[in-house]
Amino acid sequence: MQGKTYAFIDAANLFYGGKKSLGWSIDYKRLLAYLKSKYNISKAFYYAGFETNGFDYSVLKNDQVDLIKLLKYFKNKVKNSNLTQIEKSRLKSKIQRIKFYKKLHEFGYTLMLKPTKIYKEGGKTIKKANCDVDMTLDMLRYMEQYSTAVVLSGDGDFTSVLKYLITKKRNIFVLARGERSAKEIKQLVRGGFRDFHMLRKEIEFKP
Repeated sequence: MQGKTYAFIDAANLFYGGKKSLGWSIDYKRLLAYLKSKYNISKAFYYAGFETNGFDYSVLKNDQVDLIKLLKYFKNKVKNSNLTQIEKSRLKSKIQRIKFYKKLHEFGYTLMLKPTKIYKEGGKTIKKANCDVDMTLDMLRYMEQYSTAVVLSGDGDFTSVLKYLITKKRNIFVLARGERSAKEIKQLVRGGFRDFHMLRKEIEFKP
């Protein structure tokens, strides 16, 4: 263990709504640099979902998706002349998301991606990756490798695992958006909680 620090990033909770919700854009290279400088992290796990659109991938057969193959798959689909402009536009949007994940990998994030589930609910299309379980599992299975965990999520579902980690003498820091953070999380880590908005100067993307 020897004082190592790991970061666990719940993308869906922390960055929900993107710039429209947060009010400013995040520079993910600066974010990682900040985590290394402030908390001396040695690993940053990033949990998020991706859409397959027929891409041959199974969580039973693969640990992680091959982003290069996934990107090539979507680019080939865009070339399909039978698609409407709207369909092509949606595919191009997914291509940009894959390129974004590739860039995160280049920055040094450890990507923990899983297929997004798409279903109808009340006439609306719902998309969910449900990475909470994966993130909780990793916090526990890597527990012997770190003494400090920096958790980028204010989701109340993590209260139990964080409480357990504290009983095991792990130091816990939570960086999350105050308005989207459960009060139980704030009460649990107390001085270890920092509102994500307070980091704007350090991590805002400036073109």
